[in-house]
Amino acid sequence: MKAVPVRPLVRLLLVPLVATLAVLAMLTAAAPGAHAATDLSKIAEALRASPVYVDPAASDLLSSSDADALAARIEEADKPVFVAVLPADHPSANLFTNLRTETGITGLYAVRLGDRFDARADGGVLSRPAVRNLVTAVRSEGDTKAQLNDFVDAALRGTVGGSAPATWSGSDGGDDGGVNTGALIAVGAVLAAGGGGAYALVRRNRARHEAERRAALAKLTVVVDEDITAFGEELDRLDFHPAESGADDAMRADYERALDAYEKAKSLMAATRRPEEVRAVTQALEDGRFSLTRLAARREGRPLPDRRGPCFFDPRHGPSVADATWRPTGGSPREVPVCAADRARLADGHDPAVREVETASGPRPYWDAGPAYGPWAGGYFGGGILPGLLVGTMLGGMMATPSYAADYGGGYGDFRDPGGYEGGDTSGADFDPGDFGGGGDFGGGGDFGGGF
Repeated sequence: MKAVPVRPLVRLLLVPLVATLAVLAMLTAAAPGAHAATDLSKIAEALRASPVYVDPAASDLLSSSDADALAARIEEADKPVFVAVLPADHPSANLFTNLRTETGITGLYAVRLGDRFDARADGGVLSRPAVRNLVTAVRSEGDTKAQLNDFVDAALRGTVGGSAPATWSGSDGGDDGGVNTGALIAVGAVLAAGGGGAYALVRRNRARHEAERRAALAKLTVVVDEDITAFGEELDRLDFHPAESGADDAMRADYERALDAYEKAKSLMAATRRPEEVRAVTQALEDGRFSLTRLAARREGRPLPDRRGPCFFDPRHGPSVADATWRPTGGSPREVPVCAADRARLADGHDPAVREVETASGPRPYWDAGPAYGPWAGGYFGGGILPGLLVGTMLGGMMATPSYAADYGGGYGDFRDPGGYEGGDTSGADFDPGDFGGGGDFGGGGDFGGGF
């Protein structure tokens, strides 16, 4: 029989059963250090057992029930995201560096310090630009609950690398695991009593989930086929012949890469069976368009362009040439990559040429058309800039659910570095105190190091 992940199954079995209230009370009573002192070793100890820590002196900032709900979402997403809520007078010098060192787990760390907020991450978990974008998007929020929820929701959109530490699933072998033998026996009894009904619920959820996958893939197929067709038309209009006068080996190599990307995109799309697999297709198209941009520069005698993400408003416009400020409806301003034509439109006060897709209510911009387009956008833009681009949009909000992030949004990676990070381990291999560059101030977000 196929093994079922422990944490999600335990939660699934316990939620419908009223009897679990007694078990949860036992677990709470058995968990030492729930309100540990502000010593960093105690905070780190708590974070190794649960993703959210609220200092007793900061309990007015986030209630126990809100902290538990936030922790449950992080655990469900199986991502190494850590949140600490501390009083304003907690020492801030090198707080992130020291907390990360004490915890000893690679991850994304967010701290609410009184009315201030900031975050750091190991480079393999989330890139510095992505952390900075996430922090900027929520920093102005005064309410602790709203701020932390929005930050965590954005972080769980599949942009965080790695997985949750094993210590969250129970005791790590010491006396501080927080669960005694009697409590575990009680849990086992409850699980046995509710096993039959829970199995049926699992089957229904799987069937519903598969239907959602098929519907999401159907939406994606229409849009991706349009992208592939548009790129094929670009190749037809190119009017480049490898043997033409003036063609050199570099031009021919660019042309060959563009053709290979086109064929790869068609082949990958034909074999796609899951929504998240679409990311590889749009990434191939983005690679091909960049090759065409290089070829055009060589033919015209211009300097070769730097590698940039595609135009945010419509990736079919090709690689961007600059970043421009844009505000989505109801959202906050953010910098987005734009093509030359859209940069000119924005500068003149006009609307950009936005990629729209069909929805039940008519054509809508892709970022306001639902969660199916997350993998499509991820292939074009990647994790390095995607969070900041989508915060405050419908796509960003719907991608924030842990189940969606786990299935469709995972594995975006950084823009030019999809990773290979396994994450969630007790390792300092990816930790460099010099990455952040010093300063010691509370602000900016980014990699670990150099102060709070």
